[in-house]
Amino acid sequence: MGRRGIKEYRAPEALVLIAADRDQRPLVCPSCGSEAVERTPVRGSIDDAPAGKVTLHCGECGRSAVYIDRAAGRPSLPEAPRPHSA
Repeated sequence: MGRRGIKEYRAPEALVLIAADRDQRPLVCPSCGSEAVERTPVRGSIDDAPAGKVTLHCGECGRSAVYIDRAAGRPSLPEAPRPHSA
């Protein structure tokens, strides 16, 4: 059980599932192998705005992962801090 009594994926499992979602590949639960993973908001819906909260939930084992979907075209990693000029 994770925070707030919600059954969450372990970090490596969540990363695999999130990567599959970002690449728009079929979602398969890395914990139980089920294809019953639901995405909220549904991809392509009006609520599926870039840079919004995405929830991935397995209907079979009940595990969930939540992440913030970045706007299209943004780099994967945050920018490095810029050096201060003295």
